[in-house]
Amino acid sequence: MGISTGQQYIDRVNARRPDVFIDGERIGAGLADHPQFAASVRTFARLFDMQHDSEHQAALTFASPTTGDLVSTSFLVPRTEADLVRRREGMRVWATETNGFLGRTGDYMNSALTALAAATSFFAQADPVFGERIAAYTEYVRENDLLTAHALIPPQTNRAVPSSEQGDGRIAARVVEERADGIVVRGARMLATAAPIADELLVFPSTVLRGAPQDAPYSYAFAIPSDAPGLKYYCRTSMYGGSGVVNEPLAARYEEVDALVVFDDVFVPNDRIFMLGNPKVRNEWYSATGAGQLMTHQVACRTLAKTEFYLGLASEIADAIGIEQFQHIQEDLGELITYVEIERALLRAAEADGEVNADGVYLPRWQTLNAARNWFPKSVSQRLTEIIRKFSASGLMSLPGEQDLQHLDARADLDRYLQGARVDAETRIRLFKLALDASVSGFAGRENLYEYFFFGDPVRMKAALVSSYDRDPARARVRELLARGA
Repeated sequence: MGISTGQQYIDRVNARRPDVFIDGERIGAGLADHPQFAASVRTFARLFDMQHDSEHQAALTFASPTTGDLVSTSFLVPRTEADLVRRREGMRVWATETNGFLGRTGDYMNSALTALAAATSFFAQADPVFGERIAAYTEYVRENDLLTAHALIPPQTNRAVPSSEQGDGRIAARVVEERADGIVVRGARMLATAAPIADELLVFPSTVLRGAPQDAPYSYAFAIPSDAPGLKYYCRTSMYGGSGVVNEPLAARYEEVDALVVFDDVFVPNDRIFMLGNPKVRNEWYSATGAGQLMTHQVACRTLAKTEFYLGLASEIADAIGIEQFQHIQEDLGELITYVEIERALLRAAEADGEVNADGVYLPRWQTLNAARNWFPKSVSQRLTEIIRKFSASGLMSLPGEQDLQHLDARADLDRYLQGARVDAETRIRLFKLALDASVSGFAGRENLYEYFFFGDPVRMKAALVSSYDRDPARARVRELLARGA
């Protein structure tokens, strides 16, 4: 089959019957046409259609190694640096189209599946059948061009204790029964971004387990259809208020619904179980397979596109209201330029300094990507919105709506009093509406939070970076200098 069209994706969404709760309403079939989900579905459909666009097809697709049909480049197993570059070029097309605001485009989890399917030596240490299963599943997703989502972490019940002790062990999703034909899962996971409108739900390892016997029920990796019997999605209220692309230019296009997923005795058949009851293997799921590298490579492509967008937005605002000549404005623009170039350099360095692993997969240099994923959430993402607020200032607080622009009695006043230095009133209003949605709206607030905790607690991430980084060569140079004679 190969690459899907947007309409095929929409038809799949409408044909499924997930159990979805949002704002007091329970929804089953027809999510693609529901007001709370229609905008998101249309955006994802646009990404599917881009694979058929002659302008983008070469970057977004390659010939399937099994069928010869065109499939997503995010499934290309990198064997050389050139392959990594090709993957990045494909991911950049989607990242640019969404301006980095969609954190769960299909290429994110596709990257994880691609690495896992090639990690033969990793699965051999547990049971080769798990590797065979995930390779077959990856081929299934690739050849049918399915959108997958990921249920990440246990609910925030009591972070002072591990999952096995939260609510007497009855909160976090866990295996409650092992049968000859599969397992039964009960409990919950949260932050399943875009899961209600995805084809498949991936439930992979998240937090590290201690490896004690009581951790075994929480040691698993599996995939299920997003409307599997017993699955329930409790969604947050949409950040899109429904007032259109002028008033909510980002939320109207890029709102990704986040959900708490409840597993009410969900059955998972054997062929969809990729790891079970082995905490050691579970804890190495991302680091030993290359999944962490390929996923972070995709994230770095996305955050670069997002930073470029904010540089463009800040530059447009500065020009529109005539503030670019001020040095403090130039300083901030220079800061944004620096971010863009550092992110671009980190991506290229990770690719150029990559290495081939034991399974013949060319992976980007983890230390470089790890630095990038530690740097962006705290040092960059929070500054992007701060700079937009600074440039726009009170201009964000007195913006009429789209309908006011159409009111004959109001238009003359708006044209006179809301014009910019180099733009007319309507252009300035639309630009500042975009700035509002990018910096202070509910959508912007969710984006800020999402980026800050994308890979987890930034403090714990820094601690992990320190403990994993080889500082011995640098320390040896200091010792050598201290011991050196005159």
